[in-house]
Amino acid sequence: MTTTTASAAPTTHRPLPIGAGALAELRATDDAGRPCVPFTDDRGGRPLRCCLRGSEQGDSIALVSYAPLRRWAAERGARPGAYDEQGPVFIHAQECGGPVEGPEGYPFARTGALRVLRKYDAQGRIVGGRMLELPADPDAAIGRALGEAFTEEGVVLVHVRALEFGCFLFEARKG
Repeated sequence: MTTTTASAAPTTHRPLPIGAGALAELRATDDAGRPCVPFTDDRGGRPLRCCLRGSEQGDSIALVSYAPLRRWAAERGARPGAYDEQGPVFIHAQECGGPVEGPEGYPFARTGALRVLRKYDAQGRIVGGRMLELPADPDAAIGRALGEAFTEEGVVLVHVRALEFGCFLFEARKG
């Protein structure tokens, strides 16, 4: 799997990793109530949501259940109701320092990848979405899609997911 380094995105909508506080909790018990079980990555290239880059062979990582909308809603007092969901994400098993600065780009952007951009309002309700097949310039396509999403009335949060498995990749917030 080819990934880009997480860094400054080419638009004002920066990709956000899982926050440090949430990571500390997930490294103990995930959002499904299961203990974190680290393992040594034998192949590398797994999309790490703690630092928005691909894992390297030999990294100590964990696959945990994460509820991004639930955590976002708790910060704001929002009530997403049935839109709350959780799913699997890879994280480093120990603190990693988060994203590193590097060339501009969106994490996990590669030509031909299928992405879903799910749009949410201030209460955490889904207000639309779109599928996007990443073209030869995947960063520009994601930037345009996020820009378009945030011009729609009421959209304050966008989750970018992999279509193939529905995996949460990163979020972008308005403003």
